[in-house]
Formats: sequence, C-alpha cells, structure tokens
Amino acid sequence: MIVVEQVGPLATIQDLGRPGWFGSGVGPSGAADRASSALANRLVGNPESAALLEVLVGGVVLRADRHHTLAVTGAPAPATVDGTPVGPASVVELEAGQTLRLGMAQRGLRSYIAVRGGIDIAPVLGSRSLDTMSGIGPPPVRAGDLLPVGPAPRTYPIIDLAPVAQPEAGTLTVHAMLGPRDDWFIEPNALFEGEWSVSPDADRVGVRLERRTGPPLRRRSDDELRTEGVALGSIQVPPSGNPVIFLADHPITGGYPVIAVVLDAEVDLVAQARPGQALRLRPPPR
Repeated sequence: MIVVEQVGPLATIQDLGRPGWFGSGVGPSGAADRASSALANRLVGNPESAALLEVLVGGVVLRADRHHTLAVTGAPAPATVDGTPVGPASVVELEAGQTLRLGMAQRGLRSYIAVRGGIDIAPVLGSRSLDTMSGIGPPPVRAGDLLPVGPAPRTYPIIDLAPVAQPEAGTLTVHAMLGPRDDWFIEPNALFEGEWSVSPDADRVGVRLERRTGPPLRRRSDDELRTEGVALGSIQVPPSGNPVIFLADHPITGGYPVIAVVLDAEVDLVAQARPGQALRLRPPPR
C-alpha cells in the first residue's frame, strides 16, 4: 500500500488507456506522455500497461507501508527520499515509513511515478485511467488516499537510472501533417510560419496555442462543418483562429476543421509543454 500524504495541482491514475470504445462514445484517455509512462513501468519491471501516477508539475508526497520499488520519470521535478535527493528517471527503493517527496518541476509539465506491481485498482472498460473530460475511471488522487499495489512481476529492473533527455525548456519544435480539412483555410501553410505560444488554457484534453509571430489562420468561409471524428494530436481551429492540439482526453468528435495532425511520436512533447512556452509547428522533415 502507498499512502498519499500530499498532492499538488493534480495527480491522476493512468495507464495506456482504453482503446476500442469509440463506437460507444468513449475515448482512449491514458497517460498524456506515453513514453515517460512506459519508461517508468519498465524501470520497475512492470509491463508498460501497468497503472501509475501522472503528476501535474509536482508537489506529491508518498509514504510506503512496506518495502516498495518506485521509479520517477517525465518532467524532472526534484525528488527526495526522506530528504536525500534522487536523480531524474531513476529507481527508488522505499522501506516501510519512508517518504518520496516530489518538488515542483522547472521544465516540462507531467511527471510519472510507477510502483513495482502497479496501482491495483478495479479497471473501468478495461483501463484504470481517469478520463478527465468524461469522468470515467478513478477520481483524482487526494491526500489521505491509500493506493493498493499489485503483486510484483517476475521480471526485475536491471538498471537504477535511465539516461533520457529532459523536456525542452526553450522553443519547442513539433511536426504535423496537413489535413484532413486544410482546404478550409486560405493559406494552411501559415500554420508552419512564425511561432505560437502555449496558452494557460491547457489540460489533458488539449493545448490551446496563441499566435506569437507570423500570419493568422484565416478560413475560406464561415460555413459550419458537420461533426466528425478526431484523433489524438489533431489540430482543430475554432473561429478565434487559435489552434487546439488534442491530447489524451480529447473528445472523439468535433465540429471545427482540423487543419493538421501532430505526428504521433511527438504528441508526448506537446503533453510536456508549459504555458507560455514558445512552440513552432513545422511540416515533417523529408
């Protein structure tokens, strides 16, 4: 059992999501930064699908009721065990009564804490993830919660630190492919000119961008678009002209034109972008 003693802005239980429910109106959800989530689980010997904590910015304190093996990845929030610092993307051994404290990250947005055996709660529609848009799944983690831990897997971690790059602190470059509704815009390539800024209006549903430099996105007409399906990484443009990049808890349909879609491998980068950070959208390299 893991005891939650403190929670920062937001902490949720996530796994790799619940794909296959689009026909019932349910999106996949799951970890916003899938690579960091998978790495945390691999470091403690879990399957990548095991449930873990997704922590926004930091501020979480966890206490062990017995020996537990944990790993912390993603946004490099300063971590300590009973006051002793531990490195980013590292494996942490907690004895009974010891606490893991996660400070506030200065770069990146989301950290991941995996425990060997996974957070063992009942799945909903095949997943332990919270979908913050629909409310499906476990509620956000609160101080005083007890997180049950599943049986340890047979595999065991063979390293105590993963040499991974930290999230970008400066201007972030993300690649996207135009379509399917780029023909709704007078000059769709304006999306790739200049720079955008990550708006404070950002969460697990999506990241809204504001124009920092470069031309505006102008539609050919004010006609309405019939509601249609949208995918992870879709860049939808509402009448304001400020694009929204859809993340893990995005709606499965939308009525605004999707000018482009972020490359799947780079959606994780967007999930770590902080409000105010400069972001460049560019076409895929040839």
